[in-house]
Amino acid sequence: MLNRFTCLSAATGLLGLFATSVLAQEGMILQVSADGGAQQTDLNLEALDALPQVEFTTTTIWTDDPVTFSGVPLSDILEAGDVDGTTLTMTALNDYAVEMPVAEIGDMYPIIATRMDGQTMSVRDKGPFWVVYPYDSDPDFQTETIYSRSIWQLNRLSVMD
Repeated sequence: MLNRFTCLSAATGLLGLFATSVLAQEGMILQVSADGGAQQTDLNLEALDALPQVEFTTTTIWTDDPVTFSGVPLSDILEAGDVDGTTLTMTALNDYAVEMPVAEIGDMYPIIATRMDGQTMSVRDKGPFWVVYPYDSDPDFQTETIYSRSIWQLNRLSVMD
């Protein structure tokens, strides 16, 4: 009787973990808006994966070892959302927000990372999305300004004039 209970409990726990993982994947939405939300596009992981991808390996001040990030250039996401403006506000799940001038967004960097070392990122691992730069490639990417823009648990981008 105890063995049946143990097996049933383990199976139920595994099913719960699987369901939580599936729900987390389905809940990976990046909101891209302009004009205070009057125009909004929601991009899920599948939509982001359909956009041009960039991959690089770099060290960060938040990880112990070099990490391979892959994702979409921020410029391509704003283009896909068909938003224009002069100031971008990037907001995390906990409502932490940073602003940056749209003019400072490069063609290739930063990226909105959807994967770290080939795996999608859980909220616990700074996901679902993380704004990252190839920090090792240029001293200009190793400044407090750039680090402050490297927001993780990203879920909203809003462009304003």
